[in-house]
Amino acid sequence: MPHRLRGCDEVAGCGMSTASTSEGDADSVLVVDAANVVGSRPNGWWRDRPAAARALVTQLQAATGAGQLRAPVIVVLEGAAKGGADAGTMGGVTVVHADSDGDEAIVALAGRESRPVVLVSADRRLRSRVATHGATAVGPSWLWSRIEA
Repeated sequence: MPHRLRGCDEVAGCGMSTASTSEGDADSVLVVDAANVVGSRPNGWWRDRPAAARALVTQLQAATGAGQLRAPVIVVLEGAAKGGADAGTMGGVTVVHADSDGDEAIVALAGRESRPVVLVSADRRLRSRVATHGATAVGPSWLWSRIEA
């Protein structure tokens, strides 16, 4: 059974666009493993996962709007973090709610995406899994350096 991703309805293929990220090919799609990126900093995010997710999405939208990141950007939320941002596209960022496991949703998304995928995650196992679909990966520090600039 294919993994269903909420938030991809607005964008054909969940992120297909002629724009690009700052990393990778001109037509690449930046996919953010929100749990891994948020979890890369011990700043108390675990006390309020929805607020941490909302803050990340807001920063991604601001960075996209300011040209620090190029659309399309897809951020995958799972568990309690889904309460922090509605699924859908706004400000150049598509928020996807994973039905259950965020990693499974990201692998499914990478497998369906026709454009090159650049994954933001430090999760070695996830990076290896999406690489089988031709995706490349960067770590959370790459993203933080762009959205906090």
